[in-house]
Amino acid sequence: MKISDKRKLYWGVALLCLAGYVYYSFNPSLYAFFPPCPFRTLTGLPCPGCGSQRAIHCLLHLDVAGAFRQNALLVLSLPIVLLLLWAETVRTSKPQLYARIHRPVYIRWYAVAVMVWWIERILNGQ
Repeated sequence: MKISDKRKLYWGVALLCLAGYVYYSFNPSLYAFFPPCPFRTLTGLPCPGCGSQRAIHCLLHLDVAGAFRQNALLVLSLPIVLLLLWAETVRTSKPQLYARIHRPVYIRWYAVAVMVWWIERILNGQ
């Protein structure tokens, strides 16, 4: 690993820790410094990510049910995201695994799931 790659990794971990501290310490429902959803602000309709900040706050407090109520797609996506991050870290040592996980068909399936989630949220007025 090059020095610049290590520096990026350290900065990334530091920023992730800082974000984790902020989301753990402050409830996005109660503090105005969290940014509102730009799509909802412009259209009045929920986007697939609406409620993600509140869901992250709930997850950091081990309230999985509360996180699921805020944004079920985020909660269900976390294992997929963790798998993809892990596959990225072993990309050079396990290229066959990486190739199995990173297939265009999976991206299409996930895109369809996001669109279905989005339509469901709009129809149910969340």
